[in-house]
Amino acid sequence: MESKRYSSADALTAFTMDLFRLNSRLLITGDRLVAELGLTSARWQILGAIVGAGEPQPVAWIARDMGGARQNVQRIVNDLKDEGIVEFLPNPHHRRAHLVQLTEKGKKIYQAALNLWSPFVKELARGLPKEGLDHARGIVTTLRERLEARLDSAIDGD
Repeated sequence: MESKRYSSADALTAFTMDLFRLNSRLLITGDRLVAELGLTSARWQILGAIVGAGEPQPVAWIARDMGGARQNVQRIVNDLKDEGIVEFLPNPHHRRAHLVQLTEKGKKIYQAALNLWSPFVKELARGLPKEGLDHARGIVTTLRERLEARLDSAIDGD
């Protein structure tokens, strides 16, 4: 009987399945953590992308940075606007693609989410080696970049 060798592809498949499960649990946990603020994980992620951009950006850029679909991000941003959490600013480079920024209410809600996250993530990280987390992040970043390059080349090839 021939023994099958465990390859890097096998290891990556197992790692990917674990990432899928981790992502699911992160979304569920995030939803529960920020529910009292009127947020979901998706809304919180969009607020984080807006803050992380450092300056107002169009929805398409926010979606690109998040790796999400523009239509999904647009729907959520519209809801956030209706609730006074974000506002649209004129875009000097494009008449229809307004820039998105947090309102004062949005900044307070985002900070409140971070305040809930901080003690939670400290507890979650307890006992995990920083070096190991940095290494895992490097692997995830490399995989994301490879997938983005493949997607970009597929789009360019169409």
